[in-house]
Amino acid sequence: MTGEADAGFEDLLAFLQQSRGFDFSGYKRASLMRRVGRRLQMLGIGSFEEYKDYLEVHQAEFALLFNTILINVTSFFRDPEAWDYLAGAVVPGMLERKPTGTPVRVWSAGCAAGQETYTIAMMLAEIMGWEAFRERVKIYATDVDEEALAQARQASYSAKEVEMLDAERLERYFDLINGRYVFRSDLRRAVIFGRNDLMEDAPISRLDLLVCRNTLMYFNAEAQARILGRFHFALNGDGKGNGTLFLGRAEMLLTHARLFVPLELKYRVFAKVVPPSRRAPLPPAADNGEMNENPRLRDLALEESPVPRIVVDADGVLAIANARARVLFSINAKDVGRPLKDLEISYRPAELRALIEQAHAERRAVTLTSVERRFPNGEVHFLDVVVAPLFDDGQKPLGAAVSFIDVTRAIRLQEEVRRSQEEVQTANEELQSSNEELQTTNEELQSSNEELETTNEELQSTNEELETMNEELQSTNEELQTVNEELRTRSEELNHLNGFFSSVLASLSTGAVVVNRNLDVLMWNHRAEDMWGLRADEVQGKGLLNLDIGLPVAELRTVIRPCLAGEIDRQEVLLDAVNRRGKKIKCRVTCTPLVAGSKKREGVILMMEEEA
Repeated sequence: MTGEADAGFEDLLAFLQQSRGFDFSGYKRASLMRRVGRRLQMLGIGSFEEYKDYLEVHQAEFALLFNTILINVTSFFRDPEAWDYLAGAVVPGMLERKPTGTPVRVWSAGCAAGQETYTIAMMLAEIMGWEAFRERVKIYATDVDEEALAQARQASYSAKEVEMLDAERLERYFDLINGRYVFRSDLRRAVIFGRNDLMEDAPISRLDLLVCRNTLMYFNAEAQARILGRFHFALNGDGKGNGTLFLGRAEMLLTHARLFVPLELKYRVFAKVVPPSRRAPLPPAADNGEMNENPRLRDLALEESPVPRIVVDADGVLAIANARARVLFSINAKDVGRPLKDLEISYRPAELRALIEQAHAERRAVTLTSVERRFPNGEVHFLDVVVAPLFDDGQKPLGAAVSFIDVTRAIRLQEEVRRSQEEVQTANEELQSSNEELQTTNEELQSSNEELETTNEELQSTNEELETMNEELQSTNEELQTVNEELRTRSEELNHLNGFFSSVLASLSTGAVVVNRNLDVLMWNHRAEDMWGLRADEVQGKGLLNLDIGLPVAELRTVIRPCLAGEIDRQEVLLDAVNRRGKKIKCRVTCTPLVAGSKKREGVILMMEEEA
């Protein structure tokens, strides 16, 4: 059964790639199958084959499935300690090492709904200042989920989605529009959103910072290695913080030390590892043949070589420095034969002693590339320093030859090419961004025009409806006035009747009590007050059978129930009672029905009279 399920799942993945262009082959199978299984459970579908058929019929299910797989869970400044470290210990140094005015390029991979992307923007704006941010920063935000990208482009969030932000940041970076918080438009222009599949699409290059938090965890090891290789290519890097990779808490990179080295493992901040550049050829070793027969010719060849070169013997003493080296590094004849450590060339432009030790230890030439050499006139040259160990025939170390190869022209050409490429890339990106904004603006204007036309028609229709409603309200008002007059008249009649009825009951020489169908007291005349010692306001609304008076009210149940049921119209009963003065009396109670206008019995009237 498991094999059949796996085969059906692989067919489903192939169908998703063919029909919608999503390749999930790099995702971890257990996690991916669990997420797809959640959709099957919600829909009550029993197999992946049935779910594939369901997708073919219900196109809207694709979006729900991708949202389930891709999760899109994020928030502003998630893991604030990690963001504080990035802002305090990494970004300032990165900016200091960049030449003034050069672009700062950031990639937010797996940006989801954009909260993390706008977090990067806020962090950089706070460090650089708004003006420098607007002039220098480009943030590229990508995801494979088009629905999430559409939401991110809106830069609009609910109050719950911005609850992680303090009031100061909310006021500084967001505008409150129609109950939603919208990111500032002038800073929003620095962010470019686009679809990018980390497994298939080309990475964005020449980056200073790459943020990809809790995205790699959904890929298997092979896919992670492929993506990290692309990240390594995309980042600039000098091994000191430029070219920084910022991952989520669940991602470690323990098996990719050749690509990235941790700056702070606790917060998952890594620097790009810069591989060694091309190796310079070894300087010529001891010659044979005719060169050995003509040492003067050998010395002249070394002396007049256009490449500055020195030779240090096994004791660390400067043995040879050719003419070009003496001019370039201000070495005089007295310096030859002195320990290298006593000479300026030992540490400027590079630390030679450490390189010589490394070359002897590894028994190979060691190259230090692009070493900067500044001259008193302000001119700057770049040198590749090549240290080649020298051994005799018995492989005993004799010393080391150090060559200084001028690569200034090549570096400047590379810098010009890189600058030109960046300018072209920036121009293309800005043009693309402008085109997107223009297209969006045109669509919004067209939509606004249509909405205005629709609104105008709706307002005209609403105006007509309001006029009709006004007439109806006027008519209704007149009707209400008539009804109100009738109610006032009937109220006066009812008050008159109530007063008449109360006067009748009060004039009776016998006690009179009126109760409703629930046996709650409605009326209690003065004679009843005199007989039993309770005022009308004390018994009004209370149950007759619950009253504590000298009359055994519980025995009245057998009289009242038949009268309410319509079985009899009048019934009398003689009861032993004690009046309010404590005197024992015989009380005759007569029960008659209280009949409403509909002839329905609404209660009973009890007449109580003391027998002589």
